[in-house]
Amino acid sequence: MRRLTRPGPAVRPSPEPLRAPGRPGNLPAELNRFIGRADELAALARELESARLVTLTGVGGVGKSRLAGHLAAILQDRFCDGVWLVELASLREAHLVDHAVAEVLAPAGLARRPVRAALCEQLADRELLLVLDGYEHLVDACAGLTAELLRRAPGLRVLAAGRRPLGLGGERTVPLAPMNTADATALFADRAASVVAGYTVGPSDEAAVGELCDRLDGIPLALELAAGRLRALSVEQVLHRLDDRFRLLTGTRPRYSPGLSAAPGAPAPLGQREPAAPGGPPARHQTLRTAIGWSHELCTPAERLLWARLSVFAGQFDLEAAEYVCSGPELPADELLDVLAELVAQSVLVREETAAGVRYRMLDTVRAYGAEWLAATGDGDRLRRRHRDWYLGLATWCELDWFSPRQAEIAARIEAELPNLRVALEQSMQSPGDSHLGQYLAGTLWFYWVACGRLAEGRHWLDRALELESEHDDARMKALWVAGYLAVLQGDTVAALGSLQRCRDEAERTGNATAAAYALHRTGCLALVCDDMPRAEQLLRRALRHYREIGELNSTVLMGQVELAMALTFQGELADAVRLCEGVLEVCEDHGERWTLAYAQFVLAYAAWSRGDGGRARALLEKCLAIEHSFRDLLGAVLAIELLAQVTLGEGDAAEAAVLLGAAGRLWSSVGLPLFGSRHFHQPHARCAEQARERLGSERYEHCLRVGGRLDLDAAVARALRSAGAAPERRAARHTVSGQHEPAASPSASGGETAG
Repeated sequence: MRRLTRPGPAVRPSPEPLRAPGRPGNLPAELNRFIGRADELAALARELESARLVTLTGVGGVGKSRLAGHLAAILQDRFCDGVWLVELASLREAHLVDHAVAEVLAPAGLARRPVRAALCEQLADRELLLVLDGYEHLVDACAGLTAELLRRAPGLRVLAAGRRPLGLGGERTVPLAPMNTADATALFADRAASVVAGYTVGPSDEAAVGELCDRLDGIPLALELAAGRLRALSVEQVLHRLDDRFRLLTGTRPRYSPGLSAAPGAPAPLGQREPAAPGGPPARHQTLRTAIGWSHELCTPAERLLWARLSVFAGQFDLEAAEYVCSGPELPADELLDVLAELVAQSVLVREETAAGVRYRMLDTVRAYGAEWLAATGDGDRLRRRHRDWYLGLATWCELDWFSPRQAEIAARIEAELPNLRVALEQSMQSPGDSHLGQYLAGTLWFYWVACGRLAEGRHWLDRALELESEHDDARMKALWVAGYLAVLQGDTVAALGSLQRCRDEAERTGNATAAAYALHRTGCLALVCDDMPRAEQLLRRALRHYREIGELNSTVLMGQVELAMALTFQGELADAVRLCEGVLEVCEDHGERWTLAYAQFVLAYAAWSRGDGGRARALLEKCLAIEHSFRDLLGAVLAIELLAQVTLGEGDAAEAAVLLGAAGRLWSSVGLPLFGSRHFHQPHARCAEQARERLGSERYEHCLRVGGRLDLDAAVARALRSAGAAPERRAARHTVSGQHEPAASPSASGGETAG
């Protein structure tokens, strides 16, 4: 990191979000103007200049996340390895903190080692800023991880934003107070203008706005909720409705109009609760509750009830999920949309356009307020079961629909629903008698774990599920063959063999022909990566025959044909392998299946490369890599990049081939054992590496490997595809390298570094 300068005017906020195009990192763009907080920005920057861990603390709703994110955007060009944001608010379980950080940083070696060890190694020589947001419900787990990362990575700095310090040595804590009157007024005016076109604070309401901001204690969440009410009320009307709310803090207990009464069984409204006793919540916490409680009390009974019930969701959710989980006699499904729309209008819910369609989410503080009401009604367990049942059904539907033209939509849908699916998995595993549902759900999501680059997390859930006792054989057998499948792909042959053998034994005992076929199939895959090609061919042919007998046709069955073709290719039977894969292509085209199609293209490319047809191999690999990248399939992408390196070497560009080998090496460490530990898969790689080193010399070859090793998935794919576009020029420029300088590799997609 270049030394942070004293933050004078350079740290003052800009009217527009400050960003550093081209820098590594994942900071989201700011969707509205950042208002005020100039002094707080400067103070926070000064602390971050001198300390490696700075924690921004304050009550919920005071603006910690926004301030930390804005400062991170200002400072991102000072960290050569970027600024990375990890949002932990929607994470429910402490044991997933390491996984959440790893999901953002994508450390090498994730599949074969503990996640924390992979993170420590990844960050050891990096200079970056890690922003941890919303960790307060996971403080012990977050503190433990932060302490270890700071010890192992001297170039790391951490900016944390939460309701309490992490409690670590060397931590600098910066309490964030509410906004001053000027900043609060500016924030209110800006947000009001977004809901009432042309709104400005004029002489007629300047005093009222100032009073409103003062009475809301300058808390940004309260100000934004108040601004949202201008859709229906004037500032004076908002002030009038605030009167009873703030008298609550003095201990008065006003009456409530019948129109705002609570739903049956709900807790008393905030104004009907006793004031906090000495030693209770701090005053600022009560102020926040007053702000949220005021918004809550402006809701109708139906809106309050929906608010409470929606608190069972984590992260985003869609309308259909809300209708299923939250509807009931007091809230009919056909009326829920109108109630939900009112919560959106009142800024209780946020409406977002995503790749998975229109979705909704609650601010964490607002969700927590609703959860308290839900707990008081005694209806929480029933709602959590309904939530779990909805996501069980969603996973089932997505698995069935995976073999269709909607694969990309399904991948985006499951990605968006992952926080809720994690909650459903936890609910299933923690509820007595429901362990089979956890096993079923973890197994049903096989297509997401495999095709969307989540092998490590998939095995995490499957391992937990299979530790539980279950009387439901079918669910357990599904979890077993999926666990075996993931272990095969990660090169963990011992675990794979154990899971698959148990599945086969139970399938034989119970007469489950489907589970037996899947276990047989994955055992054939295991033989393939263990270099026993005759046995792999035998088992895969038997599995395909069993699939035909039971009428099974889906992506897994087609993948069995692709794997059989790979076994034939390794045995030199290229013609038969090509015929098999061409048959797979036809079925994929008929059904709109893209994921298995990409693997068939890979095997066809491998066969073409084996025959010396580099041009056809490259054309197929370009299509294959584009598909795999669209799914974020790390395994498929790294296989394609490996083969592209070998094709590139054949075109005469040893430097670029070495860069691609370096990129593949980094990706393999996030997938599992490189090239499955297989001699057959590894032999072309070894030959490519040997020839590239011979042409370039060891020093330049190692430099090229390092260049590639710094590329993440997106950059590696961009580099590989750009290299593909340069292939004709390489072929034209092919020459004997003896005594000549090898052409320099093209600039990398991250930072423009070359291998020359």
